[in-house]
Amino acid sequence: DSVVFDLRGNVGGYMPAGVNSAKLFLPARAHIIAEVDGAMKVKPYDADSVGADLSLPIFILVDKKTASAAEIFTAALQDNRRAIVVGKSNTYGKGKIQNVQSLSNGSGVAVTRARYITPSGRDLNG
Repeated sequence: DSVVFDLRGNVGGYMPAGVNSAKLFLPARAHIIAEVDGAMKVKPYDADSVGADLSLPIFILVDKKTASAAEIFTAALQDNRRAIVVGKSNTYGKGKIQNVQSLSNGSGVAVTRARYITPSGRDLNG
């Protein structure tokens, strides 16, 4: 038996979804992802082993459209040697955390406030 996650074309979602999904397959205290801001302040996200299934082999299918929460989930399982990642290309590389600031003329500007770093130290921004 094994589990296959097909994340090809999965353009992401919110970061907590990737973190919470990874927790289901990682042991307690395994690093999932870290937010690093401009001042190099690190906010780690770690597994708590709630519901963790560590027995099944996992394969994750990715492509260049795999992004955001799907990338966080994939990187966490790959870097913790919990899954084998299969794909012909890199993922999208959505590794920045941005806020949109409204301007007085009705337009807006995206301001990067932090980035995501995987357990092995890779910057998810590609």
